[in-house]
Formats: sequence, C-alpha cells, structure tokens
Amino acid sequence: MRIMIQRVAEASVWIDDQQFSSIEKGLLVLVGFETEDDASQLEWTIQKLVNLRIFNDPKGVPNLSVTDINGELLIVSQFTLHANTKKGNRPSYIRAARPEQAIQLYEKFIEDLKAIQGVKSVQTGSFGADMKVHLINDGPVTILIDSLNKNG
Repeated sequence: MRIMIQRVAEASVWIDDQQFSSIEKGLLVLVGFETEDDASQLEWTIQKLVNLRIFNDPKGVPNLSVTDINGELLIVSQFTLHANTKKGNRPSYIRAARPEQAIQLYEKFIEDLKAIQGVKSVQTGSFGADMKVHLINDGPVTILIDSLNKNG
C-alpha cells in the first residue's frame, strides 16, 4: 500500500466537469494498493497519516498533525502509484491490485479514517472514475509512505 500525501490549502475532485468533492486546509491523499496488500496494512498506514507532524505550529515549526489542526482529508484512489518503470518507457502496473481487491481496501481505508477523532471531514474521489484533481499544495509538502517499508 502506498499513499502520496500532499499538504494542501484546498483541494477538489472534478468528474465530468462537475465538482464531486472538496476540502479546505488538510491533506490530499492519493492511495494505491498492490496485489499483496490486505487490511493489515491499513491501521499502520492510517496512524502514520493522521499523526504525521507536517503542519506548522504558531512558531512556524512543523509540529502539528492533521488531527491537531482539525484538518480535512481528501482520499483519491490511484493505482498508478504502483507503476514499475524499470524497463522501457511504458509503465507496468502488474503489481497494482485488481479493482475487485482494491475497492474493498479503499472503502475500508475511508471507513477507518472517518472514525478518527480530530479529522474535520473525510472526502473522496470516485473509485475508477476519470477524475481531475485540483489543489493548492501548501509548502509544498509532499510525502510518500509505503507500507512495505514500515519495518525498515
């Protein structure tokens, strides 16, 4: 499981020229699952996500998490996070989970995030849709977390 986190001043998802969802200050989270993932990666990844101290305190030091600031989350599925670009110029997505597996993990990820105290709201994209994601990256701050690296 990989998540790409972007600290944002605001972000939104558009589908078919219509706004589907939006957030203000918080985190845009692109999430991708691979074939070997299961629900056991979710808890660790969620705890990393909501406790990551990347928001500035009153002194301008990044000491605050999204829960500390009562921020919002926008969760967007993105299988391309598991692109393999080792050979050739066309990425391979062979390690990305098939939709029937990924959608279950995606929905559980969202459900578990909604239960976290201190998160103002959890918004989403639409799994498998052609989405346009608009954001104002705050910082910019962009961080990649891979659950395979949790022990290293």
